[in-house]
Amino acid sequence: AYATSNRGACHLRGYTIASEVLGIPVKTEPTESEGKPELVKAFQDATAAFDSAGICVFTSFAWTLADVAPQVQAACGEEFTMEQLNHIGERIWNMEREFNNAAGFTKADDSLPKRLLTEAAKTGPGKGTVSKLPEMLPKYYAVRGWDSEGRPTADTKARLGL
Repeated sequence: AYATSNRGACHLRGYTIASEVLGIPVKTEPTESEGKPELVKAFQDATAAFDSAGICVFTSFAWTLADVAPQVQAACGEEFTMEQLNHIGERIWNMEREFNNAAGFTKADDSLPKRLLTEAAKTGPGKGTVSKLPEMLPKYYAVRGWDSEGRPTADTKARLGL
């Protein structure tokens, strides 16, 4: 999540350590990469939707998109479902990515500090492991509907109306 955040490494753009809090019924093993790209995307899309609604993302970790839908409905005067809010979040994430690509950001910017990629953790649940970002990044791009360089594909842009 930190490597692919649209505004630089940020704990508010993909807070995957608490998946159950946002109502995303997926838990992953901390030291394994299985399921992480999907979880990161889900959190990034959800937090983009929260943020666009003007809701403080940091204080909203106890809510789901279903909890926010009535608030957005009240503010906008239209009905919004959890699925629609998720779609809005995904659209926002991809628009931000397109902006960053146009500004010159590339796949090379989707990284972590060298130390996290080369030095094994000395303590904690991940003791002895290094980040599996090189393994996960292509999977993340595929889950997002991006090409191998981290750019939204024509199909993704069409599906999202971009």
